[in-house]
Amino acid sequence: MKKIEKVLLCGLGGIGSVYAKKILDNSSVELRVLVDKKRYEKYSNTPRCINGKNCNFSYVLPDNCGFKTDLIIIAVKSSGLDDIIPALKNFISEDTIILSFVNGVTSEEQISSVYGKNKLLYSYVICHTVFRNGSNISHDGITKVVFGSRYPSDEKVNIVKNFFDETGLDYEIPDDIYKSLWLKFSLNCCANQISAITGMTFGQMLTNSKCIELMQNICSEVAGIAKAAGVEDTSHFWAKTLENLNTMLPDGKTSMLQDIEAGRITENDLFGKTVVKFAKIHNIPVFYNKILSQLIECITK
Repeated sequence: MKKIEKVLLCGLGGIGSVYAKKILDNSSVELRVLVDKKRYEKYSNTPRCINGKNCNFSYVLPDNCGFKTDLIIIAVKSSGLDDIIPALKNFISEDTIILSFVNGVTSEEQISSVYGKNKLLYSYVICHTVFRNGSNISHDGITKVVFGSRYPSDEKVNIVKNFFDETGLDYEIPDDIYKSLWLKFSLNCCANQISAITGMTFGQMLTNSKCIELMQNICSEVAGIAKAAGVEDTSHFWAKTLENLNTMLPDGKTSMLQDIEAGRITENDLFGKTVVKFAKIHNIPVFYNKILSQLIECITK
């Protein structure tokens, strides 16, 4: 079985930086971080600092043709995905495996439309809040990759599993990765949108009865869209979404709230607006997600 020896990581935001450091510290693989010229100069002069320690990552530019990878991890914001996808072409070989940590339920389709479904595994990350202030990142190390294939006996799953075992990275391989992906999407739609508007932490949302009621209505709409998109059983969506929300640190902030507070571009297109797009396709009413996505637009325009 093929062994992962060369890894390309795309995106040095909170999640990308955390995983780049984990891989660098715990494995002998050759790790490169893909950057453009502007970011190359920025990161070279001001290295990422995680929990007070500078990280000496090795960078590579998109025009480099000498680094064919075994594994590509995409951890950019959704707004950067259109630029990253074509920038990968020089690093992909016949056996390259691609994992997308991008939030939402559409990035895999975007990537596979260019490089083919045979290179992709479905994946997402569950982790405690990553706090980022410029180049300084704080995180407690609690994070897990959930990944898998929609095809039975896919060898790529075991190749990545062996890599995670060797590097000590926490992971989960669910029986139905597609359903799990939609459950993560439900969590994001429930928590990110409400927190962006209200400024609430996870703990504040989960101890507010009206907020819980609103999240349940949001989840119900997402479950309806998920079923129309091919998820067979959505009967326990709210129970599982609430369970996942309760694993978050009470004083943690969602990524969308942090983006709002820092004046960064939010991932509104990935959450409520994606629900609205699916709703139009399947003719399903999604009142709550539509209103919330519009409110977020109001405060970010």
